[in-house]
Amino acid sequence: MKTIEQLTYEAIDLLKKLIATPSFSGEEHHTALLIEAWFRHHSIPYERENNNIWAYNKYVDENKPYLLLNSHQDTVFPNKDYTHNPFDAIEKEGKIFGLGSNDAGGCLVSLLATFTYFYLHKNMKYNLIMVASAEEENSGKKGLNSVLAHLPPLECAIIGEPTQMQLAIAEKGLLVLDVLIKGTASHSAHNNPDNSIYNAFEVIEWFKNFSFEKISEVLGPMKMTVSQIEAGKQHNLVPEECHLVVDIRVNDCYTNEEILSIVKKNLSSERVIIIPRSLKLKSSSIPKTHPLVISGIALGRETYGSPTLSDQAVLQCPSLKMGPGNSLRSHTADEYIFREEIVEAIPLYIELLNQTIL
Repeated sequence: MKTIEQLTYEAIDLLKKLIATPSFSGEEHHTALLIEAWFRHHSIPYERENNNIWAYNKYVDENKPYLLLNSHQDTVFPNKDYTHNPFDAIEKEGKIFGLGSNDAGGCLVSLLATFTYFYLHKNMKYNLIMVASAEEENSGKKGLNSVLAHLPPLECAIIGEPTQMQLAIAEKGLLVLDVLIKGTASHSAHNNPDNSIYNAFEVIEWFKNFSFEKISEVLGPMKMTVSQIEAGKQHNLVPEECHLVVDIRVNDCYTNEEILSIVKKNLSSERVIIIPRSLKLKSSSIPKTHPLVISGIALGRETYGSPTLSDQAVLQCPSLKMGPGNSLRSHTADEYIFREEIVEAIPLYIELLNQTIL
């Protein structure tokens, strides 16, 4: 069995290869090949569907619960303000630069190293499943959600996302609404009291000012944001429709269905049509009394609620979001992760699992 130091060296080498390999959501084929090569190098059997790769620890006991380790290999498109090639894994001043280095390449390679460390362990309290998933950034249909149908029921999960190795014990869900506000088309030179854009003002004000009563102890209040607006095709024509997109971050006090019902109760009419894009991206959490959280706190980690979405949203089991890197660096120009963050993350993951599964 390789040492933690050897696995860390190999993990950082893999991270640099992943950075150098474009893997936009739905286009992860070549990074999937790199992950397959990792498993082959360590003589670990694996399975693949589309661009998702997964593996089990060697000594699986079907009478024991399953713990999922997961992070994603896909990236967003590079920010236009990059000052260097986003696919160059540049290392300087202790930082590893490159697209996906922080979100979530550092987490992925750290969890791969952790899984590999435990692969040959016997008599563990949990079976381990490692999934390097695709299409997380666009919540695609061929991501982790598609793999779950092939896996046994999960007792709990660790999702690798940049949390500075703190314990995100809850995560807000996401509900995206398309809102269509109707009006009457006319020539802009004529008086028209039914301008769809003006009609949208009242709807926008409602989304801006409405407050949900329930505030989560961990995730805080609900948040609704009108993030897109589209109407009209030429200057001299009043449009008959105005289209809004609303981004709603759902705390653990409400289901997405409840939120949709509240919005429709206040706004829906013949003139305002509200269509949800998906109701599946729910809020997630894990009890503070869960062994993973207790072990993390014992290791000096702090708990908090995360406002950003991850693959936790598609899981039905308790899940903990934890990984090296800082969420504030995600999707930014000249994205980076500190080498030392990975060096520290792998033994911390290992010790967390030592206290939980051995």
